[in-house]
Amino acid sequence: MAIKPLRPTSPGRRAASIDTTKEVTARHPERSLLAPLRKRAGRNAQGKITTRHQGGRAKRMYRIIDFKRDKQNIPGKVATIELDPNRSARIALIHYRDGEKRYILAPIGLRVGDTVAAGEQVEIKVGNALPLSHIPSGTSIHNIELRPGKGGQIVRSAGGSAQVLGKEESYTLLRLPSGEIRRALSVCYATIGQIGNVDHKNVSLGKAGTRRQQGWRPTVRGSAMSPRDHPHGGGEGRSPIGMPSPKTPWGKPTLGKKTRWNKRTDRFIVRRRTQK
Repeated sequence: MAIKPLRPTSPGRRAASIDTTKEVTARHPERSLLAPLRKRAGRNAQGKITTRHQGGRAKRMYRIIDFKRDKQNIPGKVATIELDPNRSARIALIHYRDGEKRYILAPIGLRVGDTVAAGEQVEIKVGNALPLSHIPSGTSIHNIELRPGKGGQIVRSAGGSAQVLGKEESYTLLRLPSGEIRRALSVCYATIGQIGNVDHKNVSLGKAGTRRQQGWRPTVRGSAMSPRDHPHGGGEGRSPIGMPSPKTPWGKPTLGKKTRWNKRTDRFIVRRRTQK
């Protein structure tokens, strides 16, 4: 993928850029793999906002992605490479020999006409899915399971890849994109290769309207509010946020406050992404 700057026909387009989507071969998705996607605007079933700064966005359909790769030992042919408005990565439409069609995440190097498969004895090749126990050390992987049979949960965004470092009894050591080193059960599946669309992080939206089309509502700084609306508000001119720590609008510590609560999986983390 290459980044293309837009012609500066307006102030909003002057700093904007887009990706050229040269690798995309189809403009219309497979209709049998579409599902409705409701707009919730960050609200729960009671209508209360539980996630701020969400709302609007363009209409879109959800593409059903095969994260489990549970179609074992049946080869499939890559029919198209497509855009997915619900994720940063590209997706590939696979036509299997038995007639079924599925979407998978498209890694770098996967082309139309290539053959992919999943199973314990398949070839170590880009796009193939294998158990971690069958993947050699040093291999780049993505779409990694954390529970056998649940489907890939981590390393699924554009440009992402993890590396297999070694094996320890029934576990495999992985270096994640964040730098964290983690154990995963060797029976869990992962897909070979690095996810494509690497330059996604370099795209400049250029104007606020593009962000609104993606579903992001404006974010107001707490220091620009009044004291009744935010702990950072008030004061004459530009005032510091104060001590001992930054706060959320509800007075809870933030910006550096540890929020991890899942102590059950701490034993799988060999080295955290931040070192003291």
